[in-house]
Amino acid sequence: MADKITTVLWFDHVAEEAANFYVSLLPDSHVGAVHRAPGDNPSGKEGAALVVEFTLAGRSYAGLNGGPDFKPNESVSFQILTEDQAETDRLWNAIVGNGGAESMCGWCKDKWGFNWQITPRRLIELNFSGDADSRRRAFEAMMTMRKIDIAGVEAAAKG
Repeated sequence: MADKITTVLWFDHVAEEAANFYVSLLPDSHVGAVHRAPGDNPSGKEGAALVVEFTLAGRSYAGLNGGPDFKPNESVSFQILTEDQAETDRLWNAIVGNGGAESMCGWCKDKWGFNWQITPRRLIELNFSGDADSRRRAFEAMMTMRKIDIAGVEAAAKG
């Protein structure tokens, strides 16, 4: 871990599996060092993966195999800004199709319980620029969606 700040994600003994999946999603991503427990501990045995370092889109993360005590929730999420519908679909389908679950407004959850916002840049433009009526219509359309349909939001914004 070379960065001064690294986000650490708590896993129930599947950090290596999750890190390998996460790095398959985005460019400039890779799994780094896997630190093994030097002795038995409350969450595992000596030699088991304890901390898995990985880089996701150029940002440092670590997965800690801490055991079942803490679960991820919606208060923290990964937001991925996508450039088009194809990228939106690819990421959404990869996460949901790998044991994840759909949620609303471009949110989904991976099979380990971490939340992702698959957010087209165009959605942000439509929700936060232009006239008030257009923004409201775009926002209302987004609120009915699971995976974001950029064309649908654009059509709604136009009226």
